[in-house]
Amino acid sequence: MRILTGLQPSGRLHVGNYFGAMKPAVDAQDEGDGYYFIADYHAMTTTHEASALRENVRGVAIDFLACGFDPSKAVFFKQSAVPAVNELAWILSTVCPMGLLERCHSYKDKIAKGFSANHALFAYPALMAADILLYDSNVVPVGEDQKQHLEVTRDLVGKINERYGDDTLVMPEARIRSATAKVPGLDGEKMSKSYNNTLPIFGEEKPVRKLIMKIQTDSAQVEDSKPTENSIILALYKLFASESDYAQMVTDHENGGYGYGDFKKRLADAYWDYFAPMRLKRTELAADPTQVDAILATGAEKARDEAAIVLDRVRKAVGLI
Repeated sequence: MRILTGLQPSGRLHVGNYFGAMKPAVDAQDEGDGYYFIADYHAMTTTHEASALRENVRGVAIDFLACGFDPSKAVFFKQSAVPAVNELAWILSTVCPMGLLERCHSYKDKIAKGFSANHALFAYPALMAADILLYDSNVVPVGEDQKQHLEVTRDLVGKINERYGDDTLVMPEARIRSATAKVPGLDGEKMSKSYNNTLPIFGEEKPVRKLIMKIQTDSAQVEDSKPTENSIILALYKLFASESDYAQMVTDHENGGYGYGDFKKRLADAYWDYFAPMRLKRTELAADPTQVDAILATGAEKARDEAAIVLDRVRKAVGLI
């Protein structure tokens, strides 16, 4: 079984990225043949400064390795290090109906948020399909927001295989991530850079604690019982705390006698302790960037070798060779 995961380097990664994509990817390392890439081509749809893109790519690579990814267990590389993905995207585009792309929610959402309409933003699902299909991926872990793009990929596989032969492309399956993919932000909405409500994975301690203390709550007094349903504090605390500590906080909410300031302090402590070993690892990696470069270079070589096999098969099928 081959598993593929992509991470877009669109800025500093946050807790939602970690539980929604990074942790599931790390947990899946021992399940099969893993291909994990940094989607820098995709990032170009919204990041237009070269220096920012380079910095973001390096940051994602370091963060991913610090969070437990083991390059000896899976292939780790930059998307742009395998230019064959663009040729496959073009081939897929020749069978991709405009209506299929026009129905994609991601494009509509970004336009609604003020992003300028361009071909790359519109054709994003075709490139994502090429990312998946270039490595004969069997399983692709995705959140609900990317589920539609995986369905587009499957549609394109069907059209290519119907036209050029059933063995041209491998049909991938989606693995929909659990509810942890919908990590609440500090305002209760889904955690997202677009909403400016994120909690960074590797933030400085004092600024992060200040962010947590700003979480909005109701006007209940210390002695009052506190609602547990739709509680941002409890939802975040559950990610970092032990089951017993979480159960205790629920009980303390229900019984009263503790203020929200106490609960926020517990949340901040649990968050800081959870990422402590990862912060240490990140510091080591950041001090030796050549090590990170070497890991990406080795992964890129392996990815190019596999991509060449798949693309050669597709080029023969469609008549390019």
